[in-house]
Amino acid sequence: MKKERFDLSRFDEYREGNRLEVKKAGERLPDSLWETYSSFSNCSGGVIVLGAAERRDGSWYTTHIQDPDKLLKDLWNTVNNRKKVSINLLDEEDVKLYEYNGDTILVITVPKADRVYKPVYINDDLFRGTFRRDHEGDYHCSEAEVRGMLRDQAERSTDSRILLNMETDIFFRETVKSYRTRHMAVNPQHVWHRLDDEAYLERIGAASVSDVDNRLHPTVAGLLMFGEEYIIRREFPEYFLDYREILDPSIRWTDRLESSSGEWSGNLLDYFFSMERRLLRDVQKPFMMDGITRIDETDIHRAIREALANCIANADFNFPRGIVIIKKPESLSIENPGSIITGRAQMLKGGISEPRNKIIMKMFNLIRIGERAGSGVPDIFATWQDAGLLQPTVTEQFKPDRTVVILPVSGIISGNPENQAANDGKTSGNPENKRQTGEKTSGKSENKRQTGEKTSGKSENKRQTGKKTSGKSENKRQTGEKTSGKSENKRQTGEKTSGKSENKRQTGEKTSGKSNNKRQNGKQAASGRSDGNKERIYALLEGLKRASTAEISAAVGLSASRTRALLSELERDGRITHIGESRARAYVLPEE
Repeated sequence: MKKERFDLSRFDEYREGNRLEVKKAGERLPDSLWETYSSFSNCSGGVIVLGAAERRDGSWYTTHIQDPDKLLKDLWNTVNNRKKVSINLLDEEDVKLYEYNGDTILVITVPKADRVYKPVYINDDLFRGTFRRDHEGDYHCSEAEVRGMLRDQAERSTDSRILLNMETDIFFRETVKSYRTRHMAVNPQHVWHRLDDEAYLERIGAASVSDVDNRLHPTVAGLLMFGEEYIIRREFPEYFLDYREILDPSIRWTDRLESSSGEWSGNLLDYFFSMERRLLRDVQKPFMMDGITRIDETDIHRAIREALANCIANADFNFPRGIVIIKKPESLSIENPGSIITGRAQMLKGGISEPRNKIIMKMFNLIRIGERAGSGVPDIFATWQDAGLLQPTVTEQFKPDRTVVILPVSGIISGNPENQAANDGKTSGNPENKRQTGEKTSGKSENKRQTGEKTSGKSENKRQTGKKTSGKSENKRQTGEKTSGKSENKRQTGEKTSGKSENKRQTGEKTSGKSNNKRQNGKQAASGRSDGNKERIYALLEGLKRASTAEISAAVGLSASRTRALLSELERDGRITHIGESRARAYVLPEE
């Protein structure tokens, strides 16, 4: 991490802040020096200036160090005393004496401690001697904050811990099935698809055999991803997932989802898929083709999904408030409990992948989510820049530890999301609602068509009336021939106009021909996409043996109505069949 460096020429400009502190030092080192040393080490680093003080207006003045060499010697002796300071992070380049206005000041540049050295504490007291810094200055860390830093010390991922007090029957089987369906869809040939659920969950890290009793138990990752909320809270009392959609300022929120509602599983995997639908449904999708297949995603879609996966993979549910996602017309706010293990600066730079929950990230990687190890956040920033959007922000907070990512989205949200939000479904969306909405829209189109027929009828009446008028004009024309040739001239002029109309009609026929060609090309493209989707469905059923319409729809990424249409075609072709009826209907391959 880049160190905060002191520039003597800016002495009169400097002001105290989160990474800059002045302290009087006459004959001895001030006691508060070591509290600030601990604070800077446990946060983002900083600079301590000894031999200076702050005026009321915030400016600095020197306070005269009587014996700089003695002070320097005392500093090194104390920082290397393990009874006083848990670890010395300083080297010679970090401690310098400067002459300013006839006085000497001692400048100490304190680096941010690596996670394996945290917490940095003083007076040989881990829980009462650990400090951090906020906008008000140094503060004592709570026991929860200290334990959080201790957890992050471990080389082994915290979510790999085996839960000996739980059995594998705590897994919510619908979530397990949903995950396996997604895995099958993205990688149909994977060898783990042949395994039963117990063996499969062990392979992905959701369960592990304990050395204590030689039995299979859930891991922390498995509990969080596949458990139910009321069971998860037994292990993590602070566990909470929250989503707030605030698209109309006159209403408190237009959509809300909480893990504690009891209306859905409340686990991380179901939350991820629900958030994915809610956050991406209104993002604009420009019309783009890859051959004959339409591209339904942009880099913005992928970046939002990456931010969501990073949030979950770095959450520490030992801290309060849980994961909170807030969707507004102008921004997406994604918050998770826990600080940034690599530090904010390293996260923004990229190149080091250090998720707090490595097993959970592995599970996401298996279903092709969050695969850009070490480059996720820089890629998100680059995507926003390429799209001409305002730059995202990443903030690290303490008391309690939290990480907040804000993604500005003004200009990329389309449609009328506040109406869509209400019927999105509590757990997995409701494509059936969309289908019925489509039927209503179709009804409006039918009304317009019938109205058009009435209008056409009026036009026909006008045309017939025009014929009668034309007859009268003929009589007048014959009468007019005896007196004047003006009407004849007008009639000939009319014939010329009629000729132009004929040309326009022929031109229209040519244009219609072009439209027909485009329509035929569109049908061919649609046919190609349809065949490809049918093959994906067939391959899915080969692996799963049995699946419902909703499961197939989620796996292949199609609407429920489109999925039903493709299933009907496959059934007519004799390639699949169904068992059960209505909601219990499931599709299988026919027995040979």
